[in-house]
Amino acid sequence: MLEAQVLQAFAPGGALYEADPAYRERPAQARMAAAVAGALDDREALVVEAGTGVGKTYAYLVPVLLSGRRTLVSTATKALQDQLFLRDLPRLRAALQVSSRIALLKGRSSYLCLHRMEHARQHARLPDRGAVRSLARIEQWAQATRAGDLAEVDGLDDRSPVIPLVTSTRDNCLGTECPRWSDCHVVRARREAMSADVVVVNHHLFSADVALRDSGVAELLPTVDAAVFDEAHQLVDAGLQFLGAALGSGQVSDLARDVLAAGYEHARGLGPWQELAASLELAAQGLRFAASGGDGSARAPGKLRWEERAAAPALPEALARLQREGQRASAALQEVQALAPELERLRERVEQLVGSCRGFALPPLPSRVRWIDVSAHAARLVESPLDIREHLGAQRQAARKAWIFTSATLGDDERLSWFTAGTGLEDARVLRVGSPFDYPAQARLWVPTHLPVPQDAAHPGAVGRLAAGCAARLGGRTFVLTTTLRALPLIARALREALQEQGCEFHVLVQGEEPRRTLLQRYGDGRSRVLVGSHSFWEGIDVPGEALQCVLIDKLPFPPPNDPLVEARVKQIEARGGRAFDELSVPEAAVALKQGAGRLIRTENDRGLLVVCDPRLARMSYGRRLRAALPPMRLVDDAAQAWQWLQEIAGAPG
Repeated sequence: MLEAQVLQAFAPGGALYEADPAYRERPAQARMAAAVAGALDDREALVVEAGTGVGKTYAYLVPVLLSGRRTLVSTATKALQDQLFLRDLPRLRAALQVSSRIALLKGRSSYLCLHRMEHARQHARLPDRGAVRSLARIEQWAQATRAGDLAEVDGLDDRSPVIPLVTSTRDNCLGTECPRWSDCHVVRARREAMSADVVVVNHHLFSADVALRDSGVAELLPTVDAAVFDEAHQLVDAGLQFLGAALGSGQVSDLARDVLAAGYEHARGLGPWQELAASLELAAQGLRFAASGGDGSARAPGKLRWEERAAAPALPEALARLQREGQRASAALQEVQALAPELERLRERVEQLVGSCRGFALPPLPSRVRWIDVSAHAARLVESPLDIREHLGAQRQAARKAWIFTSATLGDDERLSWFTAGTGLEDARVLRVGSPFDYPAQARLWVPTHLPVPQDAAHPGAVGRLAAGCAARLGGRTFVLTTTLRALPLIARALREALQEQGCEFHVLVQGEEPRRTLLQRYGDGRSRVLVGSHSFWEGIDVPGEALQCVLIDKLPFPPPNDPLVEARVKQIEARGGRAFDELSVPEAAVALKQGAGRLIRTENDRGLLVVCDPRLARMSYGRRLRAALPPMRLVDDAAQAWQWLQEIAGAPG
């Protein structure tokens, strides 16, 4: 029986002990692993919330490898994919002495496209010398790589303008018409995935493929016996990105440039390419102008209600104009598409654009919500379902297999309703496994009630000054997590000023000033360092030991009430007589709060202080529910107790 094999592997003297003398038995890990083994045997759905330190990765990989069943493993990011494929799976395969074939499958944008690299060498206009050097580095690496995964290229920034030039998209891939098809890295990766026993993907790839059938997962999924989703709390957001529809001014501008380039390269003199491209670009500007309100001014990133724009004539007129220009371009491309595969694919893209214009000209279905994403230089029309229940339910019904979902944060009640309700998994077996860490001994929670409430204009400055006081006592070693990008620079400025007043020559590292990876590298051991970050630093960051001993959260992370998707979900709950604040706002805040708090204690030897700079956590009735969702840290009553704890963990005299 699989469960007995799994428990033996985790037991003293078992395979994991034999492979690693430092391994220690964790009852919570064994309990989770047994549940995963049961789900694999019974081909059932299992949802597991496993606290920090449980070791959930091994708890699902060991049963998967010992079962011998073909399995798809999906995680939240490409970095976590690499960790599973390059480190965890090889270690466990050796420890368990199994011969399972493993494969890594990422999206198109992760793999070098040889055809587009050759095209870039001949035709691309690179913006600066750095881009020229990056392209040369990629060309040199391309001669030796087998996988073609751009993550292998040392020093290549994820934001490099060269990457879109040397990778393909669903729109511009030539498929079997490509002259480098036989050498294609994407095709090779998909072929290897189809022949592997364990395939590691990510949530965006899974969602995009099931929605668009573009990355090989759609062919792979029916052939596996089990699907495991790690960091499952991100699955809903990833799914919603691909289950809806989008039409953006930037997308149209890219299309206009491609029409001009491909027309000149393959059909010069056979169509009015410059005129068509210029007309499409003007239509893109018209769409941005109408969608952003018609004032043409630059805007901070944000969402606008669909009703605010669709009722006015400007947006329907902009859509109609874009549709007309798209039809003109399509007709011209149809005349010459036989000359080159690029022209045929380009006409298909233009037809998709025309179809999107038609779709957004019609009213949305009641089960979907629309909004407009606006930034300083672009606007995007977006339509999305309210959840992924129907989508995931269809996948589960297609073939009977084990479905396993796990994360450190999936809800704040015993049934993990925040996650199971949004995914249609109310029928799944639910297991909550607590962290093995001794939180009352290792950590303290402080809610400074003397601070202004978050709605007060003085709040960001007060948070920055409080963070400076904490960092000064620890010699740095502090994270400040903000719930909004708007508060980020205000808190950072107050923090820098307060540290300067106290004579602390610390480095304050702020999200947006450098890439995330660079900021974390510069943070290092945390000495004389304070990092201020927003959403991308709330999770997926692992800074164990003394490098991070204080985490401040500026305010309770309730979902923004003016977000169109949140508004639509609120209306849906209230329409059936529910209480949206209790069913949506508080659970969302609890999950996000647990994610942020999870940055503090990463090992059984860590010690630290969590500061939630929002008096509502102590004063409001829902505060008790949110505090209960946090790890059981000991509560400190005032600044004196907080400073005493910081001095203790910093090793300073009391």
